[in-house]
This record gives sequence, structure tokens and C-alpha cells, in this order.
Amino acid sequence: MNFCEATAHRINQLLTERKMTMYRLEIESGIPHGSMDYIINQRNKNITLKSIALIAKGFNMSLIEFLDAPVFIDAFKDAE
Repeated sequence: MNFCEATAHRINQLLTERKMTMYRLEIESGIPHGSMDYIINQRNKNITLKSIALIAKGFNMSLIEFLDAPVFIDAFKDAE
């Protein structure tokens, strides 16, 4: 799993856990629908740290909290 796939997985996981809609995340994060759609559907192959920070903000969590998930450990191992 690459980093973009891991990010999409983490977003979907948090949306489910928090019973939150994609629309609410887009509003809270300030990321436009088209951009979020690219991230979720893994068409964006170079997600930026700024985008991830905005997504974390949308979930009302820190960047570290967002990235502190097993899915990212696997993504970082695959990058080596």
C-alpha cells in the first residue's frame, strides 16, 4: 500500500468511526469537493503535507494523531 492509498483508507476509517459525511469533512477542512474526491479515489498520486494537515484539522485532530495509524506504518515500510 502506498502513502496515497493509506491516506484514503485513513480518511474512510475516520469518517466511519466518527459517523461523519464526506461533505462535513470538506467543509471542516476547507478542501474543495473535487480535490477531496481525487484524494479518496487515489487519483492524486502526490498528496501534500498541507492537504493532510487540512484533513486532520477537518477531523479536529493534530497531524500527528492523523498519521498515528497502523496503515501508515505499512505505507512507510513499502516506501523503503
